[in-house]
Amino acid sequence: MAAPNAPLHLAIALDGAGWHPAAWREPAARSAELTTARYWIDLVREAARGFVDFVTIEDSLSLQSSTNNELDNRTDQVRGRLDAVLIAARVAPVTTHVGLVPSVVVTHTEPFHTSKAVATLDYVSTGRAGVRVRVSGQAHEARHFGRRTLPPIRLEDSADPDIERLIAELLEEAGDYVEVVRRLWDSWEDDAEIRDVATGRFVDRDKLHYINFEGRFFSVRGPSITPRPPQGQPVVTALGHDSATYKLIARSTDVGYVTPRDADHARAIVSEIRGEQALAGRTGQQLHIFGDLVVFLDAGEGAAAQRKARLDDLAGTEFSSDATVFVGTPGELADLLLAWQRAGLSGFRLRPGAIPHDLEAITRALVPELQQRVALRHAYEANSLRGLLGLPRPANRYAAAS
Repeated sequence: MAAPNAPLHLAIALDGAGWHPAAWREPAARSAELTTARYWIDLVREAARGFVDFVTIEDSLSLQSSTNNELDNRTDQVRGRLDAVLIAARVAPVTTHVGLVPSVVVTHTEPFHTSKAVATLDYVSTGRAGVRVRVSGQAHEARHFGRRTLPPIRLEDSADPDIERLIAELLEEAGDYVEVVRRLWDSWEDDAEIRDVATGRFVDRDKLHYINFEGRFFSVRGPSITPRPPQGQPVVTALGHDSATYKLIARSTDVGYVTPRDADHARAIVSEIRGEQALAGRTGQQLHIFGDLVVFLDAGEGAAAQRKARLDDLAGTEFSSDATVFVGTPGELADLLLAWQRAGLSGFRLRPGAIPHDLEAITRALVPELQQRVALRHAYEANSLRGLLGLPRPANRYAAAS
C-alpha cells in the first residue's frame, strides 16, 4: 500500500486530440497535425513541464470506434493514428527525463519483435522506455492477420462461459508474451559486448543465452538481436478492469492502471491485486497501482462542466468512459487524488479530455496545486523511468547461471 504522505506518481495518457470524441473540433485543437512528429514532440514536452513520470501513447490494431466490439463507420470523429512505438522513438531524442510508454497489442503480434523494438526505444531514450501491453479480443482485428478466428465479444456476454474461457486464454497468452519479452531482454548479459579491437573480439558469446521458452502459445529460442536495454528491463504496464485482468497486472507488470469509482472501490481493487501478487510469489517486489481518470479541468466554478457539455453537444451524445470522468477545478481534482492515494493507489494516469486545454491544465494548474501540498516532485530526480518510479534495476536472470 502507498504511504499516505509519499509523493504521488503521475502519468498522462495521450490519444490524438484528447479523449473526448469531439475534442478535435475545439478551436485550439491541432487536428491537421495529428500525424506529424512536431505535434507529439510538443505534447511530450508539455507533459515533462509538469514533471510527470511518463506518458502513455495509445495504439490498436483497428480504427478508432465509438463501440467496444465493432467498427462504427463514423466520419465525424478522429480516425487513423501513427504507430505508438515509432512515435516514442521519434520523440525520444528531443526530450529528456519523462518516460515514454507506447501501447503494444500482444494478441496477433510476436514477442520477439516487441522485445527488440522496446529495447531499441530504451537505447534511443537513454533508459526511459516502457510498454503498455494490450489484449485484443475483437473479431475484426483478428481478420487482419488470418491466423485465428474470434467470435464477437460484447460486454453483455461477459458472463457467458465460452466468452469467459476465451478471455482467460487471451490473458494467459498475454502473460506468456510478457514472460518471453522479459527473458529476451535478459538474453544478453550486461557486459556481453567486449569491443576489444586489439583481440578482435566484439562480443563474448558465452554471455548470450538461449531462452528456450516452450509454452502453450509461443516457442522462442532466442537470444535477442539487441543487447540488454539500459534499464535491464523496461517498465511493463497494463490496464485492468476486473479480476481476470488484475491477475495479469499482479503477475506480469511493474505498473497497473485500474479504474475505481471511488476511494472504497480503489481500496478493494488494491487489496485484490496485492492478494494476486502474493499468490504469484511476487511479495516484496514493487508493483505500482495507478488510478485512471479522464479529466476536464478549468479554474472557474462550473467552467469545466460547461465546456464538456458543449463538446457533448458537438458529439451528439454525453461522453462516458471505462474510467471515472472528473469534471471540475484543479484543486478539487487534487483533493480526489490524495483521497484515493490514502486508499492505496501510488499514482494516477490522467487522460486529458481535450488537448491542449486539459493537458496544459494538468501541467500548469494541477501540478502546482499538488506541489504546494508537498505531494509531487519539483524537479526530476532520476534519468531513467525505473529511477523515477523507484524501481530497482533488476539482475539478469541468466548471469548467475553462467
